[in-house]
Amino acid sequence: MNWSEIASVSVTLFFIMDPLGNVPVFNAVLAKCDDARRTRIIARELVIALIILLLFLLTGNAILKFLGLSQSSLNIAGGILLFIISLRMIFPSRASHADADVEEEPFLVPLAVPLVAGPSTIAILLLLSSSQPDRLPEWSLALFLAWLGTTILLVASPFLMRKLGTRGSRALERLMGMILVILATQMLLNGIRDFVKSL
Repeated sequence: MNWSEIASVSVTLFFIMDPLGNVPVFNAVLAKCDDARRTRIIARELVIALIILLLFLLTGNAILKFLGLSQSSLNIAGGILLFIISLRMIFPSRASHADADVEEEPFLVPLAVPLVAGPSTIAILLLLSSSQPDRLPEWSLALFLAWLGTTILLVASPFLMRKLGTRGSRALERLMGMILVILATQMLLNGIRDFVKSL
């Protein structure tokens, strides 16, 4: 196993899952829950998200073949999508936090999907599984490590909110967004290069 590449993919997936940006949303949705119930809901939603992401990772090739998608189109679409997500991280809108106000106990939506298992995360996993399908065990491990880091942060979110405060969490989210902008640009350039080569 190439541990340096696993670590690189894991960190990228962790940034895309954006646990620090999701901390205020999770807290807003689960504000009326006691600590034990909150932990139980977060654990359940994160397990659901992991199952969904693993399904996309393991069936990525079959999905792409069925839809007739090329590697370059996935790179370009993933880059654009990731760029939009990263811009929202750098310039968050209040509406996105307001939309997270849910009366009943959340199930699947919005915590598991799209906050953790979002379209940009799925696009990256599809790209990994289609470009190097022989390394699925490594990508699965990278996904699990990113998911584990996300789980730890979200379970500890009440403590983090107290320590970091709103400004601190927003600053960290914007820093993650800036890193994702660079990754998105590289993905887009790779897709354009592969498309030009295929002409």
